[in-house]
Amino acid sequence: MKASPGARSWIAAGVRHELLTRALPALRHDMAAPVSVMRMALLMLKRQIGAPAIDAAACEERVALIDHQMSELVDGVRSLRDWELATTDDGITRSALVAQCVGLMRAAFDMHGIVLEVDPALAPDGGRDETRWPQGAALRYLFLGALGYLHDSETETGSIRIEARGDDAVCLNGTPRESGGTSPVLDAHRAPRALAIDAVALQSLAEDLGYTVALERDSVCFALAAG
Repeated sequence: MKASPGARSWIAAGVRHELLTRALPALRHDMAAPVSVMRMALLMLKRQIGAPAIDAAACEERVALIDHQMSELVDGVRSLRDWELATTDDGITRSALVAQCVGLMRAAFDMHGIVLEVDPALAPDGGRDETRWPQGAALRYLFLGALGYLHDSETETGSIRIEARGDDAVCLNGTPRESGGTSPVLDAHRAPRALAIDAVALQSLAEDLGYTVALERDSVCFALAAG
């Protein structure tokens, strides 16, 4: 039986949920880190206030640190809006997209023995005038979906190289793991096989988001413009 449009949308929503679940450990870490720093700064501040002679300069330094970390935490909480497809965003550059998604998943992939390699042409460059592509949230899900597809491949992947294609596309190419290599942590951020990001899941996600992907067994390419 052919899936209805509503059913296909639910499939895509399930894929997005799975991808967000995989990214959550990194997001949680980014938000928990400022809290740890603030707790330590408060402890030091209490000790300084309780000392016989209060060092005003040291107290001001601790307060400034707490204020900075609070701003970092607020920014982290606000960044959760970046995952809402219904929210209008300012778009995203290709290098920023790659940097954000690789940053979110690198630790998990390292634990699974998968090396993420980024083409130097995709390195962030503050002085470069890059095109900002609309629908940053959709592109983030699509890129993470491509990473998940290669990560979940039945052929054990050893590395994934992310390359630029022209001025408006990205390609991810997987390389099989070499035999006799270091044993990875096999369950690190890997979903049960029933929830693996396979070709059907990735195509469903792309179609629902309005993008076209070119899929091979060990590669994924997609343009940054919808349609």
